[in-house]
Amino acid sequence: MTLRCIAVDDEPLALDLLEDNIRQVPFLEMVAKCADAFEAIKVLQETTVDLIFLDIQMPGLTGLQFIQSLAHKPMIILITAYEKYALEGFELDVTDYLVKPVSLPRFIKACNKARELHQLKHQQLTAAPGTTPEFFFVNSDYSLLKINVADIIWIEALKDYIRIHLTGTAKPVVTRMPLKQVEEQLPPARFIRIHKSYIIAVAHITAIRKNSVFIGTMELPVGDNYREAVAALTGTK
Repeated sequence: MTLRCIAVDDEPLALDLLEDNIRQVPFLEMVAKCADAFEAIKVLQETTVDLIFLDIQMPGLTGLQFIQSLAHKPMIILITAYEKYALEGFELDVTDYLVKPVSLPRFIKACNKARELHQLKHQQLTAAPGTTPEFFFVNSDYSLLKINVADIIWIEALKDYIRIHLTGTAKPVVTRMPLKQVEEQLPPARFIRIHKSYIIAVAHITAIRKNSVFIGTMELPVGDNYREAVAALTGTK
């Protein structure tokens, strides 16, 4: 699957280097290179673009202002000399944030992330009704992290955030997302909502009581509105 991309940077040498890196990635198709955000806007009006490599500090319109101006955003990888804009960048749902000078391996890693995200979106658009993806992406720690559905043990809500507990790691992934939104991305046959604040992978449940569900020694409460669904797992509905 080919990604059509443009490069936007007001520094000619940086733009040439970016173009060279893009040409070394087999699944990228270079559509245009732009010296500022206004040139990029014109390109977006004339052709389809999947991915934008974007500098931040540019005259006239900064990269962040450019992103905010877009009604329909392609995937965006920010490439900048400044680390301080990382949080603001990820709040704008960028795919990755690279700090100059960028090594080719790090550049390729960001491109692979964009390709996976593009494939996921394509699968969601073409999937048969009722099917769910085997992975999804979340913003966490200034990165867009891939979450494999098969690795999820349980998920808890923390006000505006959720904490995703995964196999193979003691540190959960924390991301700003409603629990309802992530629930919609999970296969209902493999996950169960037991409380307004908890979703559990059925395969990791080790014991069930009237008012609680266990994952090993971890005990989680069952909410009143979810007792019937939990009871159905034991065949006592």
